[in-house]
Amino acid sequence: MKDLTQDTTRDTTQDTTHGELHSELAGTFDTTAMATETTLLNPRFYTTDFDEMDRIDVTPVRAEWDALLAQMKSDPNKGHFKKTEAWDKVDWDGMDPALRTEFIDFLVSSCTAEFSGCVLYKEMKRRGTNADICELFNYMARDEARHAGFINDALREAGVAVNLGFLTKAKKYTYFRPKFIYYATYLSEKIGYARYITIYRHLEAHPEQRFHPIFKWFREWCNDEFSHGEAFALLMRTDPKLTTSFTNRLWIKFFLVAVYSTMWVRDHARKDFHAALGVDIDWYDQEVYRKTSAIAKQVFPMEIDIDHKAWIPNLNRMNAAMIDMEKGKRKGGLSGRVAHATASARAMLAFARLYLIPVIRSTPPANVRLEPTY
Repeated sequence: MKDLTQDTTRDTTQDTTHGELHSELAGTFDTTAMATETTLLNPRFYTTDFDEMDRIDVTPVRAEWDALLAQMKSDPNKGHFKKTEAWDKVDWDGMDPALRTEFIDFLVSSCTAEFSGCVLYKEMKRRGTNADICELFNYMARDEARHAGFINDALREAGVAVNLGFLTKAKKYTYFRPKFIYYATYLSEKIGYARYITIYRHLEAHPEQRFHPIFKWFREWCNDEFSHGEAFALLMRTDPKLTTSFTNRLWIKFFLVAVYSTMWVRDHARKDFHAALGVDIDWYDQEVYRKTSAIAKQVFPMEIDIDHKAWIPNLNRMNAAMIDMEKGKRKGGLSGRVAHATASARAMLAFARLYLIPVIRSTPPANVRLEPTY
């Protein structure tokens, strides 16, 4: 792992924005409002064509499907999301204010993402008549509800729990066609696994940097994320065109770049959080991409070349543009709108450059199922 003490360069523009954000949020956490807000970076609530999903025929993947659902039915994490004697007391008042701000932002974002999955999966189960699909989404909604509730308990200790009932009614919903739900949610679940297990393994080796007990729960937790990703891999395998047609391959590349670049921007906004963990953000994100790319070869016919010379420079350009967009938004007025529009154009150009990086092609295996090994 890269030694944080070796990084002597500083981006004063980003530091200024970083400090302004902390100043605005310090001591004024309305976490329900934070979770309700819809932005390019915040987790969204999704809706889709549930009738189309209800028509899915899992016959082409029946053996793997039945094995996965049997595993989910056994509920290996049934008793996991409960506080035990391993849950150390957290001194929220004594926590460094900058770390507290970013950690609460991390927890709210994670809680919203988990609850978003719960809402979507529960709605599919409620509307559906397809026994295979309803059973799957019932199990996944169960898991995501536990995840969101466990994170919210951690927020409750800090006195800033999210009102999840209000969130269900107040949050805007984004419509995605089923195939886009598959691509986005598959990547979300697999990248969630890679993020959690990377943090867990790092803190396993460096327990002195574990500043909150919730990280102790990440190993078993991330296996839920892994199995949910397996489910979406199987759903995509029910229709080969979803991953083989020319148009859909372009969409897969779009979602890979979008999910990866969004993670880069989000993580680089949490400098103090990652510093407290003892994790260099560039190293961490690249490691998560590497794990996710290796896993995603189970179903995607390509992976992003994250070692390409244009990859990190354009991620940094996008991050700088997103920071300037936020500054323009806060400034307001005509000059703020012009600054926001200019920064938006820069962000789109950076995304286009990332998208044009040649992919590494691969052939998915005949057997789609994998086991978590990291």
